[in-house]
Amino acid sequence: MHDIEVIEDVEAAATALDPVRARLLRELTVPASAAGLAARVGIARQKVNYHLKALEAHGLLRLAEERRHGGITERVLQASAASYVVSPAAVSASAADPGATDDQRSAGYLVALAGRLVCEVGALARRARTSGERLPTFTVDTRIGFRSAADRAAFADDLTAAVLELAARYHHDDGRPHRLLVAAHPLPEENL
Repeated sequence: MHDIEVIEDVEAAATALDPVRARLLRELTVPASAAGLAARVGIARQKVNYHLKALEAHGLLRLAEERRHGGITERVLQASAASYVVSPAAVSASAADPGATDDQRSAGYLVALAGRLVCEVGALARRARTSGERLPTFTVDTRIGFRSAADRAAFADDLTAAVLELAARYHHDDGRPHRLLVAAHPLPEENL
């Protein structure tokens, strides 16, 4: 089971977002048969089986094992990932296009960049899993408190200068291109 999976297909996204199926996916981080899952969630086995077939058809479930009980084979399924993110590509081809806005300081631009990041890294992660290779990434995530808009603007100027200097120092035209995204946004009140 993968830690996180990016869903790019619109039908797979609709299937995963159905409330009953989303609940079954959450429950199936621990492998279970249709009968075991039905008992755990309190839904009839036949109805659970119907939803499991839809999830499996879209690659959201994997066969964990098969158990033989007399002449019957019980299928034990597991979610393909511990959690899922729906790619903007599943909703709209232009959803992750930062070029659609001229205001690089707008929330819309930041959301489009984040959407492009989900699309690109999701596709790269799938390819890396298929080839058995590790995807070379790194992330910096931190919190910073600014006393004023002027401090925030000065920080943005200093950070821009530092990133441009580092990019100039380490960039090689014959090297493998990487995308660097630096973003800042106020924390939502519920995250304070």
